[in-house]
Amino acid sequence: MADQSPYRQTDQNDPDPFGVALVAAPWPLFHRPSIQLAALRSYLLKKGEGRFQVDCHHLYVAIAGVIGIDLYGRIARSGWAGEALFAALLFPEKKAEAARLFRSELRGHGRGGVPDFSALMADIRSCCDAWVAGIDWQHVALAGFSLCFNQLLASLYLAGSLKEKTANLPIVFGGTSCAGAVGRSLVERFEQIDYLVDGEGEGPLLALCQHLKGGQGAVPGRIITSTGRDENGKSPYATSLDDLPIPDYQPYFKEIKKTFADLPFQPTLPIEFSRGCSWQRCTFCNLNLQWRGYRCKQSARMLAEVRELSATNDALHFAFTDNVLPAPAMDEFFRAMAAAPTDMTFFGELRATTSLERLTGYRNGGLRTVQVGVESLSTSLLSRMGKGTTAMDNLAMMKNCLAAGVVLMGNLITEFPGTTPAEISETMDALDYALPFAPLDAASFFLGYGAPIYLHPRQYGITAILARPQYRALFPQHCLGTMLISAYRGDRQRQKKLWQPVRRKITAWQKFHRQRRGRKALPLNYRDGGSFLVINQELPGQPSLLHRLRGVSRQLYLYCDQPQSLASIGTAFPRLSPQAIGQFVEQLCRKRLMFREANRVLALAVRAS
Repeated sequence: MADQSPYRQTDQNDPDPFGVALVAAPWPLFHRPSIQLAALRSYLLKKGEGRFQVDCHHLYVAIAGVIGIDLYGRIARSGWAGEALFAALLFPEKKAEAARLFRSELRGHGRGGVPDFSALMADIRSCCDAWVAGIDWQHVALAGFSLCFNQLLASLYLAGSLKEKTANLPIVFGGTSCAGAVGRSLVERFEQIDYLVDGEGEGPLLALCQHLKGGQGAVPGRIITSTGRDENGKSPYATSLDDLPIPDYQPYFKEIKKTFADLPFQPTLPIEFSRGCSWQRCTFCNLNLQWRGYRCKQSARMLAEVRELSATNDALHFAFTDNVLPAPAMDEFFRAMAAAPTDMTFFGELRATTSLERLTGYRNGGLRTVQVGVESLSTSLLSRMGKGTTAMDNLAMMKNCLAAGVVLMGNLITEFPGTTPAEISETMDALDYALPFAPLDAASFFLGYGAPIYLHPRQYGITAILARPQYRALFPQHCLGTMLISAYRGDRQRQKKLWQPVRRKITAWQKFHRQRRGRKALPLNYRDGGSFLVINQELPGQPSLLHRLRGVSRQLYLYCDQPQSLASIGTAFPRLSPQAIGQFVEQLCRKRLMFREANRVLALAVRAS
């Protein structure tokens, strides 16, 4: 049945195919194939009508095989540690600085010691050399590197190695990490890059292949070269997602089988429901540089794609790559998944305004883990971040994830420029109410190229934009250009000091949940007796507390299961005076059983399962 899918594409015979090698360099997560390579391969095979031979190379699989999966995972999660290894290979003069950065970054990521830097470099060099030597490049007419997070230096090193072996092989870069001025800067500084796709990859890459195969005509639009050519300022390649072929992950599984023949392996397949962002107002975000407008697939197409990928690859686990899942289409998708006789699981990103009803429906359809853009527990700070949410929205979402049985992942952005002492105080207070919910991670603010703050720095008290210290440690001065992340001058030292209490409180929050790991009961839960309510509350270093609410108190608490205004509470309980309602809410807020923000109130306890 799977082989009859209208979306599936395979290589076709051609007496003189145009050979394309698509490469994913380290350091993506080992258990996920590259959706970029899989999507580009399928697109070229479909649109090329048999004129192209497209091979995919997940080099990070081979690297993991050489250095070990555990160490690979630690390096991949650390970010800069992986870049440091390839910086030392690419720029030998930077080895000492790269080694220091590697050691400092790796110490904070996972258990285990820090391996010998030189020995690890040698292993990686040997693996890369073996990969280059093991391919007949005479049959490759174009090599393409897809760059996302932490793949820049590895891709530059590998491209340089290819140029040393076959100087006339054209090389193209593309991806989220080389959009706009970042990409132009790379082309200007690194001669191993012949072409760079600025924007979405499918259409421009196909046009480039056709241009190189035909040997005539102008360089296609959205392709940057060392001469700076980019014929079309606006991309003509804003692809309709429903028209794209399904990504082909078979090359990845072949590489896994070759490198890890005996590994019991359940991968997570990346899937894409939408491109861009339907919100696009967050002042710190630069995740949409390569997309040309927001659009999403129809739910029927997404269902067909998931079923095809599952059947073809024996896959049960999927991760949506969307910046935020498209709510109306997701409703239909997860309703269909809930009715299907399968056990697939999904990861996705949601806005904090997702309702409990919608979240429960998603959970029934297989959504098990979500990334939520919480970012802050201060409403005024959320406003300056452009989030369109409040501290109340975030706490309600954290509670709803717990109630729906969905694992929540999220960050609190610390050291945000211009944060006031009042916003720190608001955050500290809200953290007390967030204690029962899954703890967030502290994530230091970074200045990303293309974000609104980057484009309008003075509005946020930023007086100068500088090269990030990590880049200065890894790149020679003459290679430093526009990078994806920058340092800046402003109130950084003041912010670092202001946020220290918040960081300590987040650490204590995480410790509280680590210490109670394995307990089935939620830290703040209730059981309903019909005429009374019993609330169980755990606090750090204290015996559990029991609170009983009877009669109208029980009814009012249950009424506030979702945020309610004081006015709506008064309407629902007309026999209670505003003063009585206010006193009740204030009493339970002092006990951290309810949370109040302005005129809205939320009961925090989750019903025990």
